[in-house]
Amino acid sequence: MAYEKLVKEILKDVGGKENINGLTHCITRLRFNLKDEEKANTEELKEVPGVVTVVQSGGQYQVVIGNHVRDVYKEFIELSGLSTETEVVKEKKGLLDSFIDIISGIFTPVLGLLAATGMIKGLNVLFVSLGWFTNTSGTYAILQAAGDCFFYFFPIFLGYTAAKKFGLNQFVGMALGAALVYPAIAGLTASVEPLYTLFSGTIFESPIYITFLGIPVILMNYGSSVIPIVVSTFFGSKLEKSLARIIPGILKSFLVPFLTVIIMVPLTFIIIGPIATWAGDLLGEFVLTIYNFSPIVAGIAVGAIWQVLVMFGLHWGIIPIAINNISVLGYDPVMVLGQATPFATAGAVLAVIIKSRNVSVRAIGIPAFISSLFGVSEPSLYGVTLPRKKPFIATLISASVGGLIMGIFGTKSFIMGGMGIFSLPNYISPESGIGSGFYGYVIAIVVAFVLSFILTLTFLYDPKEDREAQNRRDNEKNKVESKKNDLMTEVAVSLPIAGEVFPLSEIADAAFSTELLGKGLAVRPSEGKVYAPFDGTVETFFPTNHAVGLKSVDGIELLIHIGMDTVNLEGKYFVPKVKQEDTIKKGQLLLEFDGKAIQEAGYSIDTPIVVTNTKKYLDVVEKVAEKELIIIK
Repeated sequence: MAYEKLVKEILKDVGGKENINGLTHCITRLRFNLKDEEKANTEELKEVPGVVTVVQSGGQYQVVIGNHVRDVYKEFIELSGLSTETEVVKEKKGLLDSFIDIISGIFTPVLGLLAATGMIKGLNVLFVSLGWFTNTSGTYAILQAAGDCFFYFFPIFLGYTAAKKFGLNQFVGMALGAALVYPAIAGLTASVEPLYTLFSGTIFESPIYITFLGIPVILMNYGSSVIPIVVSTFFGSKLEKSLARIIPGILKSFLVPFLTVIIMVPLTFIIIGPIATWAGDLLGEFVLTIYNFSPIVAGIAVGAIWQVLVMFGLHWGIIPIAINNISVLGYDPVMVLGQATPFATAGAVLAVIIKSRNVSVRAIGIPAFISSLFGVSEPSLYGVTLPRKKPFIATLISASVGGLIMGIFGTKSFIMGGMGIFSLPNYISPESGIGSGFYGYVIAIVVAFVLSFILTLTFLYDPKEDREAQNRRDNEKNKVESKKNDLMTEVAVSLPIAGEVFPLSEIADAAFSTELLGKGLAVRPSEGKVYAPFDGTVETFFPTNHAVGLKSVDGIELLIHIGMDTVNLEGKYFVPKVKQEDTIKKGQLLLEFDGKAIQEAGYSIDTPIVVTNTKKYLDVVEKVAEKELIIIK
């Protein structure tokens, strides 16, 4: 797995699987719902290679990864054993946090496909504008089907994601969405005369074409709609849970979805759908009223704050409004005002890359610059501009100027399509083709890029600040290391046998010489006695008495192996003075052996003495001249 190490580090630092209620991802971030964010090691996680930063916002614990977040997410799900089908959020949240969490949970899974199909629609309009084919040709019809299928049947897709978020059976959610766009009902308004009209003379005036059990049904166009299906699945989830509690287990598998669908579909058509649609219409008119009050002021404001909204993940609150505007009005004039931000960010990053001589800055900056051109500014934001503060200010200023220009030109987006340089077709009107709004967008992103580049290159970035910041980080790191060193302790272990001391690497046995069994020293004994080097216990005494394993009172484990291949002597010439599990005192005689007789029998008496639990310590230092081992804790 390409990201196994990264995934394991993230899993550990968010508090483990048991601290995760749910996990989703967007374009650049893993979005966790944690049971207890206090259990997460946020500062440590920010330092993990591969993690750009960590953002705690919108009721979510967001780990910013970058453009490869989808691959990291897949490996995270696989390695952690989390389910992709459930997301349970138990903790109470504030109103804003709950709203952002719900919106991101519903819309995140579909954004990629929404952008992809939107790009197809945009290209189709572009090709017609360029005269490559007409909007009555078969080519246009097929491309339009590929591009418009997702948006037209949006209620079905949102039925799935909203049901997953609210805890409703996902296929029931899809059924509710499918009912809203069912062709036989959707086409009634064009094929029959209305029976009568409700609310005549008001803004809610509605012709009635059909009734349900005598109750008038106000038919709406639910194709491409957003709010009705979200509200319907919310109430559907409540109904399903209530039914599941009272229906016997043997009948639940079919009776719960049967009753949920047969109740919720009429309820949605009669009450939820019309009210939600009117709410969407009012929301669209409200947004349009604010925009029309002063498109220039709106452009400056939205452009200036868009990067801040992205930084905290709050832009999710704007996305469904934009989708609703396109569904209700046929265009969105608001979210577009912040779309010069990635280009402003790219300009600032390019200036940093050119001006900086720091290799590590360029290593981060180049991929971040490319990512920004494609509309994903988080790697630039967290990796380059925000840490340096002044380039971040340059992006805010430049993006607000871009918003101002789009406000002047009346730029609108007609589809939710591609991002960054792929977003140009979004601003071509399906009715009138390329107009002033499109040119305004092009001018805005170019000006935002150039202005941000100039501001950063001239006086809003000084490489000296990078060097000073690096020096501060190095000083802090040195302080930490110094503190660690101050906390380190050393324990000296004298060798238990008198004689000539030499490095362990000179022992003939590879298991000892390569330190596979641990670090240590070797002794060529001058007398046949082994003494306890510390207070402790005899952990192991081999039946042949040629080797003994000791453990000190503070956990040091020492193996003393008399000679090479002396196990073949089967205990001859060895006289133990203690037995296994005995408690020993430093200086106590443990073993006697006849070194001369062992050598005459054809065996070497070179004796390795090793710390078998070497990996437990920071280091084991061999001091040949001092005839001791230094254990560094």
